[in-house]
Amino acid sequence: MSISEKTKELFPELSVMKSRKHEALFKGRNLPAFVKDFILRKFTDSQGVVDVDSVKNYLNTKMPSDPELLKQRLLNGESINLTTRFSVNADMAKAMVRFTMPEVNINTDAYVSPELLEKNKDLLSEGEHWGNITLVYVEPEGRRKGYVLMTTYVAFNPYRIDISYYLDARENFTTEEWIDFLVATMEYNPEEFTEEQKFEFVSRLLPLVEPRLNLIELGPKGTGKSYVFNNLSKYWWLLAGGRTSRAKLFYNKATKQFGVLKNFDVVGIDEITTFQFSDPDEMQSIMKSYLEAGKAAVDNVMFQSECGLMLLGNIPLDKDLKPLNPSYAKNLPEMFRESATMDRFHGFIEGWKMPRLSKDHIIEGWVLNCEYFSSVLHMLRFESDYDEMFAELVVVPHGCDLRDKKAVQRMTTAYHKLLFPHIRSLSDLEPEQVDVFKQLYNRYCLQPAIYRRQIIRDQCHRIDKEFKPEVAAFSIVGMSEGDNLE
Repeated sequence: MSISEKTKELFPELSVMKSRKHEALFKGRNLPAFVKDFILRKFTDSQGVVDVDSVKNYLNTKMPSDPELLKQRLLNGESINLTTRFSVNADMAKAMVRFTMPEVNINTDAYVSPELLEKNKDLLSEGEHWGNITLVYVEPEGRRKGYVLMTTYVAFNPYRIDISYYLDARENFTTEEWIDFLVATMEYNPEEFTEEQKFEFVSRLLPLVEPRLNLIELGPKGTGKSYVFNNLSKYWWLLAGGRTSRAKLFYNKATKQFGVLKNFDVVGIDEITTFQFSDPDEMQSIMKSYLEAGKAAVDNVMFQSECGLMLLGNIPLDKDLKPLNPSYAKNLPEMFRESATMDRFHGFIEGWKMPRLSKDHIIEGWVLNCEYFSSVLHMLRFESDYDEMFAELVVVPHGCDLRDKKAVQRMTTAYHKLLFPHIRSLSDLEPEQVDVFKQLYNRYCLQPAIYRRQIIRDQCHRIDKEFKPEVAAFSIVGMSEGDNLE
């Protein structure tokens, strides 16, 4: 049975038929995959046949793309209900909260009603929001100009998540099949990749499933870095545009708004090799504090979050597609080149191991709805069973560097949640199954975590010889040294 067929069989109400011809329905609309999956699932029958007319009608009604027509309807006094994205920022001069919808040219004179803010405090947060909203136009009065008002808002959470359903389904896949399933859910055809490439792809999901997991990925252009982080999950925010500030990331003193690191599971900074930061000295100090403990002080305000940070960028390669310079940190902005800052990142993804993507790499067939999938990963973030199993399974070497220990534990636990989420206690396994799971855990969770941490350790040593070049030797309880090495 193919992965497509197995996905449809085990997730009959939560799978989506992906096809390039279906993708054409969304041409000209900048919609993330989790929204497109929701719409396709809504209008697809059990045989995978999409009701094209219903999709088009939904898009035209709930997601109109003509800015002038939308504005005319508002001016005519219509109350318009949309499923859309928007961003907010506080207008201190008017004591109101503005919102913007650039895709339909609503960029000024648009506000969230005070009553709605009272019910939805999350609307005060920086960053992109997805939801169902109602807009009305408020006529000019006296010297006050007319403006658009948001009167209702329901966050985009279309599915009730029963995590046990997902965990039970996992038991029907082998490890190799499940990795293919994850790659397919990310909208790629697993048959077009090597085992190593598939594992690199899956590793991009690590910070979505584990709190405050900080990663760096450098690689060539065209390997899907930006696409994955822009499309897969509403819990992931990608900063682009080449510049950001402390106010954008952490806390805006003028508007008293928290930044994007407060409101998402993961924030990625794209094109990091050329990215600029306002006041780099202040930013580095705050960033080091946050990367270490998830806390940072901005004047008298204590910022705290469980959001992970991911740096994404390109790196020059030789003819063999290997980095020209073994000092990868030289491709990062100055503030990240200091060893103490680099050491606060837990792991590194070698993006040069992934192929440049073509249309052949795009999935065709049944895949898990990625809105549902990303919501499951979000729920798994704070499940403590997996940390407890790390403590039970892994021998932490004496004298191990504390940051190495934290990094290896977080990444090992994240791999566990991604690849073996159904195994939450050794007591649930038969004695002979325990030995098998230890080998799987070592191969797919612990050793990859050590490997990714070793890259960070090597980079720190290249910057500052005070750092030892090797990560200490973690091992699995009850396994011989030879079994522990991959």
